[in-house]
Amino acid sequence: MRAVYYRTCQFALKMISQFLPWRKPVLLEGEDSIRKLPPLIKEREIDHLLIVSDKGITSIGLIDGFLASLENMNVKFVLYDKTVPNPTIENIEEAMNLYKSNHCQGIVAFGGGSSIDCAKGVGARLARPEKDIEQMKGVLKVKKDTPPLFAVPTTSGTGSEATLAAVITNSETHEKYAISDPVLIPDYAVLDPLLTKKLPPSITAATGMDALTHAVEAYIGRGNTEETKKCSKEAVKLIFDNIYEAYSNGENVSARKNMQRASYLAGVAFTRAYVGYVHAIAHTLGGFYSVPHGLANAIILPYILEYYGSSVHKPLAELADTAGIGETTDTNEQKAKNFIEAIKLLNERMSLPRKIDRIIESDIPQMVERALKEANPLYPVPKILYKRDMAHLYHMIRE
Repeated sequence: MRAVYYRTCQFALKMISQFLPWRKPVLLEGEDSIRKLPPLIKEREIDHLLIVSDKGITSIGLIDGFLASLENMNVKFVLYDKTVPNPTIENIEEAMNLYKSNHCQGIVAFGGGSSIDCAKGVGARLARPEKDIEQMKGVLKVKKDTPPLFAVPTTSGTGSEATLAAVITNSETHEKYAISDPVLIPDYAVLDPLLTKKLPPSITAATGMDALTHAVEAYIGRGNTEETKKCSKEAVKLIFDNIYEAYSNGENVSARKNMQRASYLAGVAFTRAYVGYVHAIAHTLGGFYSVPHGLANAIILPYILEYYGSSVHKPLAELADTAGIGETTDTNEQKAKNFIEAIKLLNERMSLPRKIDRIIESDIPQMVERALKEANPLYPVPKILYKRDMAHLYHMIRE
């Protein structure tokens, strides 16, 4: 009976989503496209900005040219660079207080998915000051316009520049969850591949596999549309063709550009089609142990796909054909197996671990509860899993 209830909820959400005010960010693309952003901000008559970033970005000077351009255009700004890899409620509150005390009119998120999610959280709090972050957890809890948001991703993985979600961590309870509302989709996104050239190989690998997870989970789920399937396929093709080159030769601007495009497309796909149990488990690992989200997804993805079994053979076979993996004459089952093996090989070639070494046995029951609470009933997964399934999966990925 639970399965019927879950599927009914998923179908209802898919029907409702057709009428939501979906939008895509205006894109500034190509080498040095970051230079187009300060004039655009000035045209919007925004004279004072909150910039949300992190210490890694500011310490290497990646943001310096952008800040200098703002100063040259007499656009004032205040910089918040304390965002942590899994942004917390404290990050959002601190950044929001800076926005308010400096009378800002817009937000620039300059960094990886954590910085963009933190900026979205600030926007949500400003739109609904009577609600705290916990009260906006879930779907469609904001529903009011946020300040203009300009997203400048410096990694190629989260796709947060295209999505309606902000993933936040409660540092006291170790719970990691999403706030999801179309008003959180950034107004503008800058896809400048030069901003990703200094990305270390390990982060290039993990964030790239994060994008692959988004594309795959969106494609195999029951919430997809013709548009999301097209975006997922294009993203999968771009990732298999470019991720190892971007990992091994970070100066290859073409590979960096293609990975950035893939990340954006995967973001467009999963913000409409949603994700699945890979993300539900990954969020618990981020909340409990601060495992970077992309790394967690990379490790978990092949285990989940194998566990789904025949329910994903056909869609994975289609993705295998798209990526040019295996023989076109193979059966769907064989193509699906080839696709999963190709994911494992990518992880191995990029020195990503096969398992997670910090999972504590006594934490597993609580993580199972939280993962299922996140995923069921609304994630339109190809196969519904329950406590026994999830516990088994945690033990499989535990080293």
